[in-house]
Parts: sequence; structure tokens; C-alpha cells
Amino acid sequence: MRGKSTVTVHTDREIHSSRAVAPPIYQTAFSADDAVTFATGAVEPRGADFYTRFGNPNHAQVAAVVAELEGPEAAMVTASGMAAVTPAVLALVSAGDHVIGQKSTYGGTASVLLNLLPRLGVSTTLVDQTDPEEFAKALTARTRLILVETPSSPLMQITDLRAVADLARAHGVLTLADNTFATPLNQRPADFGMDVVWHSATKYLNGHSDVSAGVLAGPAEILDRIWDTSLLTGATLGPIDAWLLLRGMRTLALRVPRHNDNGLALAEALSSHPAVARVHYPSLAAAAQHRLAVDQMQGFGGVLSVEFTGGYEMADAFLSRLRYSRRSASLGGVESLAVHPASMWAGMLNDDQITDAVPAGLVRLAAGTADTADLVDDALAAADAVSI
Repeated sequence: MRGKSTVTVHTDREIHSSRAVAPPIYQTAFSADDAVTFATGAVEPRGADFYTRFGNPNHAQVAAVVAELEGPEAAMVTASGMAAVTPAVLALVSAGDHVIGQKSTYGGTASVLLNLLPRLGVSTTLVDQTDPEEFAKALTARTRLILVETPSSPLMQITDLRAVADLARAHGVLTLADNTFATPLNQRPADFGMDVVWHSATKYLNGHSDVSAGVLAGPAEILDRIWDTSLLTGATLGPIDAWLLLRGMRTLALRVPRHNDNGLALAEALSSHPAVARVHYPSLAAAAQHRLAVDQMQGFGGVLSVEFTGGYEMADAFLSRLRYSRRSASLGGVESLAVHPASMWAGMLNDDQITDAVPAGLVRLAAGTADTADLVDDALAAADAVSI
């Protein structure tokens, strides 16, 4: 296999190739030479030059890079991470089916499972993903799909990908894995048997906090089913945003190691601070799932979550004291960002659902690519200030 930097720079060269060094932006409608070509383009899944909602050369370029990075047969792009996971779930289940998800998962994903699917006649069960047996116990004769996220947002819990994939395959159940936090540089769920992988490409894949995008990677037959549903939702990634996403992915293999280093340094520095009750980061030796994380990841990312001893008030005060981490709902960019998840998820889940999933005193830190010592000094100074 080619190196990751080579993949991000060269994989798309032959897709609508030209003598331009930087890919052109295809901000255009497309024409056909004859009726047969036109009719073929109208039904071709994930096409590149019929109509931008159906596909665009900039889409195809991004998809080619994502497919090789993640390892599956094909990939597709959407307007956001939620525009990736929602059509995927809707395409793969029907009324009367059952879906298994995780108790620790991104609020938008949880809202799909807890609020959207039941309205459509699909039942759901959320399990403790730290115990593979919980997935087995939740299986029913009507289970059609299992959604996993590892590391999970915001508690950074690890799911045993191989165990869940083996269980699902033995029962004819499809699996969908959120790889946003890990990125394909740190983890490839398809290598452990996951059927479809998705990302909020807004985050690490883009890496510059200037795009909203989503991607899915998996077998072409499954992606074609998802594409049919995605086409109807109209959540199309604009050509300029696709171009920006591709440009961001060019440096993914350069950025991720720095995110990994900074995330670990912050986790280690804050874990012994008196204002901190607990740090959630999978590579800490004291983490309950440390061995599993080491077994299925090559790096551990820039995201960590910190529980403060003083609850919501202390967490909020800590956020206000940070100089280099800005309060923002996003992550994965070169900038360091921080957020209070319980506040952010208020627009996606009801109070009981938030209380079950997110401690009130939890802060999620997303370390950017600034100098490690500066980020650590800043975080410790903010923690010192709120503990006085």
C-alpha cells in the first residue's frame, strides 16, 4: 500500500485530469453529447458530470482519496456529517426494523436513534459499548444495523471493532462506524470488518474550520443504496467546499501526528491537576480501555474530555480562561477548540438524554497544531485559575 501522504496528494490525479497542478473547481452545470449519454448519467450512482446533486468532478476527487485512505471499495461525499449518517441509516433500515447504537455517541447521532427513527417505526437500543457482550444481548430477529463510534464523543470510549463486526456478520447485520475522531491515519474500521465508515469531514479531514462536509466509504453496492436516499434529501456538497476539503486532505498525514502529540500532552498534564476529577483519553495508561485502544489504533487523536471537580460552573470558568483554545462546537482544525458538551447538545437531545450521556462538568478539548508547550501551559494556567 502507498504511504498516506502519497495517497492524499496523488490518488485523484487522473479524475478529470488536466494540466492544472491544483484541481479546477467545477462550479458548473454539465451537458451531454447524445441521448444515450444523458440517460446513462441520469441513473449512474455517484456520477461525476451529469448534475452536481448527482455528482461532480470535485466530489469524485475527494471520494477517490477517502476510499483509498479508509480501504473500502468506494466513497461518496455529502454536505455535512449528519448528511452522511442520516441518509445512510434511512437507506439501510425500514419500518419494523431494529437498530443498535451506543450510549456514548455524538449528540446528532443519538438524536437520529432516539428521536427520528422511532417516529418512522424503527426501534432502537443504546448499549454500553465498552462491553462487546452488550451488543450481543441487544440483538433481535429484527436487528438490521449497528452504529458504532470509536473513540466516542465526548467520553472517548473505545468500541471493540472486530468483536462487533464479527457478531454482526454472523447474524447478517450491517455495521456503520463513525471514524471522525480517529481519522484513517490512526484507525481504519474496515480493517476490522466494519461495512461502512463515515466522517464528519468538517473536522480532521478538512482540518481548517472552513468547510461543512461529510463522507462515507464502503462497498459500492451499499453506497449505491445510500446514494439513492442521499439524492432525495438534497444535502449536496458544493463544488467549492469539495475543493476546499480536498485541499485540506492534502496535509492530513502531516497534521494528525501533531494533533496526536498535543492531545496526549494535554491529557497527561491535566490528569494530575487538583481541579480535575477525571481525564478521558484512550492512551493514558490508567484508562480502562488502554489495551484495546493500543491494539486497534496507531495514534489517539487530539480530542480529550476533562471532568472538573466543581461541575458546570468550574467547567464554564475554565473555558473562559483559555487563551489558545476558542469556545466552539467544532474540532479537528489547526486551531485548538473547546466546548461544554452538555450545553452544545441541548439543541439535539432532551434534558434526560443529555444527563444520561454527558456529565455537567465535562469539557471537550480539541488540540490543534500549535506548539505543545504553549497549549499545555495555557490549559494548566486556566485550571489553576478556576481551582483557587
